[in-house]
Amino acid sequence: MGIFKTRKNKKFSYTPRYFNGGEEGNPFEIKHKFDEYRKTVGGNTNLKTKLINALDDLKHNQDKDANRRILIIVAILVLIFLFIIDFDLSIFFK
Repeated sequence: MGIFKTRKNKKFSYTPRYFNGGEEGNPFEIKHKFDEYRKTVGGNTNLKTKLINALDDLKHNQDKDANRRILIIVAILVLIFLFIIDFDLSIFFK
């Protein structure tokens, strides 16, 4: 019993009785629809590797509107955090 270990999902090699396993693959395979487009989805890697892959994916993303939207959301969250801790923003406007 590991406290910090996550359990692996069970994998079964089930093939239906009347299934001709050909070119289309297994119809019962559960796969996320964006797996082939992302590097961050995959096996268990450490936190540093996940962060590096996510930042690399963000840098090389072709959707500039999504990147801008993420940056605006992060900026708003930082301003809300600074407001909560009563940070004096007037030092930036002198």
